[in-house]
Amino acid sequence: MIDLKKLTLLAALAGLASPPAMAQGRLSLLAQGEYVCALPGDATGAAWIVQEGREFAVTGGSSYRTAQGSGTYLMEGKLVTFTRGPMRGAKFMLLGSGLLQQVGRDGKLGRMRCHRAGPVED
Repeated sequence: MIDLKKLTLLAALAGLASPPAMAQGRLSLLAQGEYVCALPGDATGAAWIVQEGREFAVTGGSSYRTAQGSGTYLMEGKLVTFTRGPMRGAKFMLLGSGLLQQVGRDGKLGRMRCHRAGPVED
């Protein structure tokens, strides 16, 4: 016959061994530089349509700046969340080195992409 205390202990230990469902991943940093954001175009015109006023620069550490001011971001795994400053609340998914795609409020990938266009300009 199975001992109920042992079974309860095993169940509790199994719960501790599994990672939390909401864990995003390790903290890291974006590549420093100037980022340009654009929406996809169409077959009759430009492939990408640059979104004026949406550009930003990653300046070091977890800091960024825009024409409207500076702020901070948090990168957990591939999810980038702007936590302070003019882009506060904006979320992006890192697709590759220097390439981000907007994440909507519903958690789905949006249409806008931002790519690292070069080093930080002073």
